[in-house]
Amino acid sequence: MTFITRKNFLKLSLLGFLGAGFSPGFSLPGSNMTRGIIGRVAADDKVIYIYEEPDYDSEIVRRTSFDELLHLYYELEIEDGEHPLAYWYRVWGGYLPGVYVQHTRYRLNKPYDDIFECGNLAEITVPYTEAYTFSEYQGWKKKYRLYYETTHWITGVKTGPDEKPWYELTSQLSTSLVYYVRREHLRLVQDIEYLPTSIHVPPIDKHILISLEDQTLSAFESDKLVFKTRISSGLGYKEVNLKNPNATATPRGTFNVTSKYPSKHMGGLIATGAPGSYTLPGVPWTTFFIFETGVAFHGTYWHNNFGRPMSHGCINMRNSDAKWVFRWVNPAYDPPYKNHCDWYNTGHGTRIVID
Repeated sequence: MTFITRKNFLKLSLLGFLGAGFSPGFSLPGSNMTRGIIGRVAADDKVIYIYEEPDYDSEIVRRTSFDELLHLYYELEIEDGEHPLAYWYRVWGGYLPGVYVQHTRYRLNKPYDDIFECGNLAEITVPYTEAYTFSEYQGWKKKYRLYYETTHWITGVKTGPDEKPWYELTSQLSTSLVYYVRREHLRLVQDIEYLPTSIHVPPIDKHILISLEDQTLSAFESDKLVFKTRISSGLGYKEVNLKNPNATATPRGTFNVTSKYPSKHMGGLIATGAPGSYTLPGVPWTTFFIFETGVAFHGTYWHNNFGRPMSHGCINMRNSDAKWVFRWVNPAYDPPYKNHCDWYNTGHGTRIVID
């Protein structure tokens, strides 16, 4: 069993360590989890338990609930046979398996009144926030729950249900799909954060290799490896294609980037609340390479099981990794020069090899 611990306390979670003789500034060996990390239970269609020990065969302490928030004291990496290391988290009362635990924080932001005519990209900076719609006949109604590090287009400032200014968000899917969110819960993404990288490298010299066996993504500039990370590819055996659009295995072959969206609505428009319902507004840093069937690299906030197949055919990635890919691959995306009305970019881009 291998342990990698990360310092990660809020005021309440510090008490247990202080009682054990640790000082507030103490950093455990190998620690790289910063203070203030809160775990959100992200599985709404599965029962997630807290156990006495980091082992599924140990006694169950209690069951958690969807969107429950827990202080993560530290992280454990545990050998799991031939598979990648499994993550567990020490929480109040026991240990939580990390498959469906999203790392989140609470960060409140300075509100802005001046919004570009075609919108500002913004990122949710709290574990989740409620988005509302408004109509003369129904008044204010909850529309979506928006999650940490999802991205959305702010298109205006309006008076919200509490009579205070809220941001108006317009969905990437349709200008008629508009909803409203508290301003302090969103951070405006600066243009410099998603300007293209490695622009000195000829586009033909860039390519990405996906290993479905190893569940890894490797990015190359000529023969030089410049980036490598774990991914989660598609579940199932039948590959997604036009004849099998509902299949869930990631297709093998050679492809090229077709389009990029810094914010993408995936799944249905209506959030039914049913367990496992597939409505995902604001999926961040989406890079399509098979646009006809919707296969893409994208950030993922509904699981934390990278290194194992988990998706409906796409390449699930940590949000930061998806952002790296988004910026690195061609076609380039230049908001200051393309105008914010161009919420996506298309073209015959970087070569993607899936094996």
